[in-house]
Amino acid sequence: MHLTRNVFQLFKRTLPYSRTVLFLAIIVFSCKEGKNQDPQPQPEENEFKNPVLTGSPDPWVYQKDNQYYVTHTTGNSLKLYRTNKMTGLSTAASKTIWTAPASGMNSRNIWAPEIHFINNKWYFYYAADDGDNANHRMWVLENASADPFQGTWVDKGELELPDDKWAIDGTIFSHDDQLYFLWSGWEGDTDVRQDIYIVKMTDPFTAEGERVMLSKPEHAWELNGSPPGVNEGPQFLRGEDKIFIVYSASGCWTDDYALGMLTADASANLLDPAAWTKSDEPVFKKYTDGQAYGPGHNGFFVSADGSENWIIYHANAFAGQGCGNNRSVRMQPFTFTPDGMPDFGRPAALDVSLDKPSGE
Repeated sequence: MHLTRNVFQLFKRTLPYSRTVLFLAIIVFSCKEGKNQDPQPQPEENEFKNPVLTGSPDPWVYQKDNQYYVTHTTGNSLKLYRTNKMTGLSTAASKTIWTAPASGMNSRNIWAPEIHFINNKWYFYYAADDGDNANHRMWVLENASADPFQGTWVDKGELELPDDKWAIDGTIFSHDDQLYFLWSGWEGDTDVRQDIYIVKMTDPFTAEGERVMLSKPEHAWELNGSPPGVNEGPQFLRGEDKIFIVYSASGCWTDDYALGMLTADASANLLDPAAWTKSDEPVFKKYTDGQAYGPGHNGFFVSADGSENWIIYHANAFAGQGCGNNRSVRMQPFTFTPDGMPDFGRPAALDVSLDKPSGE
């Protein structure tokens, strides 16, 4: 039984004080007595609801030694979370491991950071500029400690990518013992459009050879908010005999920000644009009934017991919220179809309970 504030005020105005106290005592006693007979609905212990973290655009997760390391855009720093339960991200231990300098080419607009563990060292990649968006470039920090919450983060400076053009949303991955770097960049020196580029890496902070464009915005669903058309936030996903680059398309300032996908055979030359096939339609897009507007800038992880694949992404709860801090971190499981293609489904509605990742 639940006594609302309005009902309480009504009885307080119409009953003598002593009778009001007696009435409330009866109500409280009745609530205690009836607790087991008429319990309030409670969430199941093995379920959760999105979002798992608010005010957190551009999420990234890295998995190591039964821990998840999560970061997201703050605008002026690199903040790191650590948890062994992704559904507990909002209460996870966190630490600001780097704060932007007061001035300089990496002092403003710190976007889309990622943490990686490569060759027994930790690396933080992020995009930054000096307050002029045209000067956005990729930057990298290094930490030799086994624990990224400890040790010293050494500034390795700008990640010098081929052609020295505008660059954001960088990620690094290894395939067949070769390191590659993916990012979103401009073809020239003006913001005509954002394309997806790839380059080989000789080590975590040294590019080798020329950059290669793998994708440019061309489908209608990649051109919402144009100009400019946008392909950004590329992420590597490994299948059985295929590999995928899942990327964000259209302007983040639109409700139609969505995920597209490039597919190649695992044995292909990843630097050959002809090896990649682009999806004709978005593979993950807005779901208005579920309060998922502009879902994008994703990452991937597996459940604690390794049996499930999960996608992590940001989205807005309401239309027109754009590229700001209203974007929250959400996650949900996905599967692979019999022909080896990832099936992300549609964004989970905010009012729907999901099973927690297996092993939590």
